[in-house]
Amino acid sequence: MIRRHRTGRLCAFALAIALPFAAVGCGDTVIDSTKAEDTIKASLEESPGGKIKSVDCPSDLKVEADTTFDCTVVYPDGERATVTMKNRNNEADLSIVGLKKHE
Repeated sequence: MIRRHRTGRLCAFALAIALPFAAVGCGDTVIDSTKAEDTIKASLEESPGGKIKSVDCPSDLKVEADTTFDCTVVYPDGERATVTMKNRNNEADLSIVGLKKHE
């Protein structure tokens, strides 16, 4: 189910992000959280009124197909939202699968 929040941004970025987001650290392949954060910010800012102050994703997540993780988005007015990312495969191809505004 796609929900519209703020200015309906989810519709604008619900497309798959087909870029590799993997980095190697301590022998394990992990998701590159900085690249994920930058891509989420860019995707959200492409929407009308989509200015973003910051994005914070967890670091050191192992690359495992069909898993999800949440990142926190902060808007300039201090409002927060959670973006859910899905790791589609063992190549760390990520998709944005959800956006939920904090109440």
